[in-house]
Amino acid sequence: MKNNKEKQKIVYVFIDASNLWSAQKVRGHFFDFEKLKKFLKKNNDAQAIEIFYYTAYPAEGTRDYLLDGKHKFFTYLRKGLGINVRKKELKRITVHSDNGDITEEKGNMDVEMTIDAIHHKDKYTTAILFSGDSDFLALVTYLRRDGKNVYIYSSKNNISEELRTGGDGYTDILQVSEDIWGRELKHRVEKSKTEGKKLK
Repeated sequence: MKNNKEKQKIVYVFIDASNLWSAQKVRGHFFDFEKLKKFLKKNNDAQAIEIFYYTAYPAEGTRDYLLDGKHKFFTYLRKGLGINVRKKELKRITVHSDNGDITEEKGNMDVEMTIDAIHHKDKYTTAILFSGDSDFLALVTYLRRDGKNVYIYSSKNNISEELRTGGDGYTDILQVSEDIWGRELKHRVEKSKTEGKKLK
Protein backbone atom coordinates (compact mmCIF):
# COMPACT_ATOMS: atom_id res chain seq x y z
CA MET A 1 0.00 0.00 0.00
CA LYS A 2 1.34 3.43 -0.95
CA ASN A 3 1.88 5.98 1.76
CA ASN A 4 0.30 9.44 1.70
CA LYS A 5 3.43 11.09 0.30
CA GLU A 6 3.43 8.71 -2.69
CA LYS A 7 -0.26 9.38 -3.36
CA GLN A 8 0.24 13.12 -3.54
CA LYS A 9 1.00 14.83 -6.82
CA ILE A 10 4.02 17.00 -6.15
CA VAL A 11 5.08 19.31 -8.96
CA TYR A 12 8.50 20.91 -9.32
CA VAL A 13 8.88 23.68 -11.89
CA PHE A 14 12.22 24.67 -13.42
CA ILE A 15 12.11 28.00 -15.26
CA ASP A 16 14.77 29.17 -17.69
CA ALA A 17 14.31 32.95 -17.46
CA SER A 18 15.81 33.59 -20.90
CA ASN A 19 13.21 31.30 -22.49
CA LEU A 20 10.45 33.07 -20.60
CA TRP A 21 11.78 36.45 -21.68
CA SER A 22 11.33 35.53 -25.34
CA ALA A 23 7.64 34.80 -24.76
CA GLN A 24 7.17 38.03 -22.80
CA LYS A 25 8.63 40.06 -25.68
CA VAL A 26 6.22 38.45 -28.14
CA ARG A 27 3.25 39.03 -25.82
CA GLY A 28 4.30 42.56 -24.87
CA HIS A 29 3.63 41.88 -21.19
CA PHE A 30 5.53 40.53 -18.23
CA PHE A 31 4.33 37.35 -16.58
CA ASP A 32 2.53 37.76 -13.29
CA PHE A 33 4.36 35.10 -11.30
CA GLU A 34 1.71 34.90 -8.60
CA LYS A 35 -0.90 34.12 -11.27
CA LEU A 36 1.50 31.76 -13.04
CA LYS A 37 2.14 29.81 -9.84
CA LYS A 38 -1.59 29.42 -9.17
CA PHE A 39 -2.22 28.39 -12.79
CA LEU A 40 0.49 25.71 -12.74
CA LYS A 41 -0.77 24.27 -9.47
CA LYS A 42 -4.38 24.17 -10.65
CA ASN A 43 -3.64 23.02 -14.20
CA ASN A 44 -1.52 20.12 -12.96
CA ASP A 45 -3.84 19.18 -10.09
CA ALA A 46 -0.92 19.46 -7.68
CA GLN A 47 -1.14 19.02 -3.94
CA ALA A 48 2.08 21.01 -3.66
CA ILE A 49 4.29 22.99 -6.02
CA GLU A 50 7.88 24.17 -5.85
CA ILE A 51 9.33 26.61 -8.38
CA PHE A 52 12.94 27.28 -9.34
CA TYR A 53 13.84 30.36 -11.39
CA TYR A 54 17.19 30.53 -13.20
CA THR A 55 18.65 33.80 -14.46
CA ALA A 56 21.88 35.58 -15.27
CA TYR A 57 22.10 39.34 -14.76
CA PRO A 58 24.46 42.08 -15.99
CA ALA A 59 27.34 43.20 -13.83
CA GLU A 60 27.17 46.67 -12.32
CA GLY A 61 28.56 49.31 -14.65
CA THR A 62 27.96 47.33 -17.83
CA ARG A 63 24.62 48.93 -18.67
CA ASP A 64 23.40 52.50 -19.06
CA TYR A 65 20.29 51.75 -17.03
CA LEU A 66 19.74 50.99 -13.37
CA LEU A 67 19.75 47.38 -12.17
CA ASP A 68 18.01 48.01 -8.84
CA GLY A 69 14.63 46.92 -10.18
CA LYS A 70 15.98 43.58 -11.32
CA HIS A 71 17.37 42.73 -7.89
CA LYS A 72 14.16 43.90 -6.19
CA PHE A 73 12.28 41.55 -8.51
CA PHE A 74 14.48 38.62 -7.45
CA THR A 75 13.77 39.47 -3.80
CA TYR A 76 10.03 39.60 -4.51
CA LEU A 77 10.12 36.16 -6.15
CA ARG A 78 12.04 34.68 -3.24
CA LYS A 79 10.42 36.36 -0.25
CA GLY A 80 7.02 37.27 -1.66
CA LEU A 81 6.19 34.10 -3.60
CA GLY A 82 8.54 31.51 -2.12
CA ILE A 83 10.25 30.86 -5.44
CA ASN A 84 13.81 29.51 -5.39
CA VAL A 85 15.95 32.00 -7.32
CA ARG A 86 19.17 30.73 -8.85
CA LYS A 87 21.11 33.67 -10.22
CA LYS A 88 24.60 34.52 -11.37
CA GLU A 89 26.39 37.44 -12.96
CA LEU A 90 26.81 37.35 -16.72
CA LYS A 91 30.32 36.30 -17.65
CA ARG A 92 32.07 38.74 -19.98
CA ILE A 93 34.41 37.10 -22.48
CA THR A 94 36.74 38.85 -24.90
CA VAL A 95 36.69 37.23 -28.33
CA HIS A 96 39.60 37.97 -30.67
CA SER A 97 38.93 38.27 -34.40
CA ASP A 98 40.42 39.83 -37.53
CA ASN A 99 38.06 42.79 -37.06
CA GLY A 100 39.23 43.43 -33.51
CA ASP A 101 38.24 42.33 -30.02
CA ILE A 102 34.58 41.83 -29.19
CA THR A 103 33.13 41.40 -25.70
CA GLU A 104 30.49 38.70 -25.45
CA GLU A 105 28.30 37.91 -22.44
CA LYS A 106 27.33 34.40 -21.42
CA GLY A 107 24.99 33.31 -18.67
CA ASN A 108 23.85 29.79 -19.47
CA MET A 109 22.04 28.15 -16.52
CA ASP A 110 21.49 24.68 -18.04
CA VAL A 111 23.87 22.95 -15.62
CA GLU A 112 22.22 24.52 -12.56
CA MET A 113 18.76 23.50 -13.78
CA THR A 114 19.87 19.94 -14.47
CA ILE A 115 21.57 19.56 -11.07
CA ASP A 116 18.47 20.78 -9.20
CA ALA A 117 16.10 18.59 -11.24
CA ILE A 118 18.17 15.49 -10.45
CA HIS A 119 19.04 16.44 -6.86
CA HIS A 120 15.36 16.88 -5.92
CA LYS A 121 13.89 14.08 -8.07
CA ASP A 122 12.82 11.95 -5.11
CA LYS A 123 10.68 14.83 -3.82
CA TYR A 124 8.36 15.22 -6.83
CA THR A 125 6.15 13.17 -9.10
CA THR A 126 5.95 15.68 -11.94
CA ALA A 127 8.53 18.03 -13.42
CA ILE A 128 7.75 21.06 -15.57
CA LEU A 129 10.52 22.59 -17.64
CA PHE A 130 10.18 26.11 -19.00
CA SER A 131 12.71 25.82 -21.80
CA GLY A 132 13.00 25.20 -25.51
CA ASP A 133 16.59 23.99 -25.56
CA SER A 134 17.09 20.54 -27.10
CA ASP A 135 20.03 19.99 -24.71
CA PHE A 136 17.43 19.26 -22.00
CA LEU A 137 16.17 16.19 -23.87
CA ALA A 138 18.73 14.03 -22.05
CA LEU A 139 17.40 15.27 -18.69
CA VAL A 140 13.78 14.73 -19.76
CA THR A 141 14.58 11.17 -20.87
CA TYR A 142 16.42 10.44 -17.61
CA LEU A 143 13.55 11.69 -15.43
CA ARG A 144 10.91 9.80 -17.39
CA ARG A 145 12.90 6.57 -17.08
CA ASP A 146 12.90 7.21 -13.33
CA GLY A 147 9.10 7.27 -13.38
CA LYS A 148 8.54 11.03 -13.45
CA ASN A 149 6.03 12.81 -15.65
CA VAL A 150 7.78 15.63 -17.48
CA TYR A 151 5.97 18.49 -19.23
CA ILE A 152 7.50 21.19 -21.39
CA TYR A 153 6.31 24.81 -21.43
CA SER A 154 7.68 27.23 -24.02
CA SER A 155 6.49 29.19 -27.06
CA LYS A 156 6.22 28.19 -30.71
CA ASN A 157 9.10 30.34 -31.93
CA ASN A 158 11.45 29.25 -29.16
CA ILE A 159 11.10 25.47 -28.90
CA SER A 160 13.15 22.70 -30.48
CA GLU A 161 11.24 19.85 -32.09
CA GLU A 162 13.19 17.34 -29.98
CA LEU A 163 12.10 18.91 -26.71
CA ARG A 164 8.55 19.66 -27.85
CA THR A 165 7.93 15.97 -28.53
CA GLY A 166 10.29 14.45 -25.96
CA GLY A 167 8.22 14.83 -22.80
CA ASP A 168 4.76 13.76 -21.67
CA GLY A 169 3.19 16.90 -23.06
CA TYR A 170 3.89 20.37 -24.43
CA THR A 171 2.18 23.69 -23.71
CA ASP A 172 2.65 26.86 -25.73
CA ILE A 173 2.47 29.50 -22.99
CA LEU A 174 1.38 32.13 -25.51
CA GLN A 175 -1.76 30.06 -26.12
CA VAL A 176 -2.77 29.63 -22.46
CA SER A 177 -6.34 30.90 -22.12
CA GLU A 178 -6.13 31.79 -18.43
CA ASP A 179 -4.79 35.19 -17.41
CA ILE A 180 -1.15 34.70 -16.39
CA TRP A 181 0.06 38.09 -17.58
CA GLY A 182 1.00 41.22 -15.68
CA ARG A 183 2.03 44.75 -16.56
CA GLU A 184 2.92 45.93 -20.01
CA LEU A 185 6.50 45.49 -21.13
CA LYS A 186 8.02 48.92 -21.75
CA HIS A 187 11.43 50.19 -22.78
CA ARG A 188 13.88 50.76 -19.95
CA VAL A 189 14.67 54.24 -18.72
CA GLU A 190 18.32 55.01 -19.34
CA LYS A 191 20.44 55.48 -16.22
CA SER A 192 21.65 58.93 -17.29
CA LYS A 193 18.08 60.19 -17.79
CA THR A 194 17.01 58.84 -14.39
CA GLU A 195 19.94 60.49 -12.64
CA GLY A 196 19.19 63.75 -14.44
CA LYS A 197 15.65 63.76 -13.07
CA LYS A 198 16.93 63.24 -9.52
CA LEU A 199 19.21 66.26 -9.81
CA LYS A 200 16.41 68.64 -10.76
